Amino acid sequence: MIGTESTADAGEPAHMESPVRLAALSDGIYAIAMTLLVLDVSVPGGLDAAGFRHEMGQVWPQLAAYALSFAVLGAFWRDQRQILQRVRRVDTFTIRLTLAGLGAAALLPFPTALLSEYGSEEPLAVSAYAAAIALLSLLHLALFTSVWRREHLQARPIPDRVGWTVVTEQGSVALVCAASVVVAFAVAPQVALYTWLLTFPLKHAIRWRGRTPRHRDRGRRGA
Repeated sequence: MIGTESTADAGEPAHMESPVRLAALSDGIYAIAMTLLVLDVSVPGGLDAAGFRHEMGQVWPQLAAYALSFAVLGAFWRDQRQILQRVRRVDTFTIRLTLAGLGAAALLPFPTALLSEYGSEEPLAVSAYAAAIALLSLLHLALFTSVWRREHLQARPIPDRVGWTVVTEQGSVALVCAASVVVAFAVAPQVALYTWLLTFPLKHAIRWRGRTPRHRDRGRRGA
């Protein structure tokens, strides 16, 4: 069990250990959650030709919800890997925050099923999905901030520029999700679905602006 066996080096607190096992656990849970998403995509057996065509028409919302959640989980998995790669030692608080984030990630197949079944009609289904994404983003924000503000956990110093970029990125995702809830109830659930698409270019723009001029120049020369 993580945290019960210390692998800390001499001179470090006994409750601190390498993040390797925590990263491996994260990989496994994200892989399982991403696999469970596809279980909601199905077509009943024993259908005649007309029934089969009807059910195939109904499967597209399931596929769309699956693709969205797979992309979302993939992005959050990458973000968590990047956070843990910056960590030299983890303590109890870091482990708890990571486990909370993994719990939120493992929960995502449930609101994904709600979204595929009721997302075009029920604002509450859209809100449940948005709340799950916002929770996951805020937990990642808390995890990164806890590492950023405690230098003794870091594998190497985290520049303030990088820290504020990550904070802005994760915070913006939570704000977009909150805005989508308002849109779902005030306008329409279908419109709220499109607001989530803003998160992908928004995160890319925030990361691009967070680069140093040297990195930008290097990217132009390499293009």
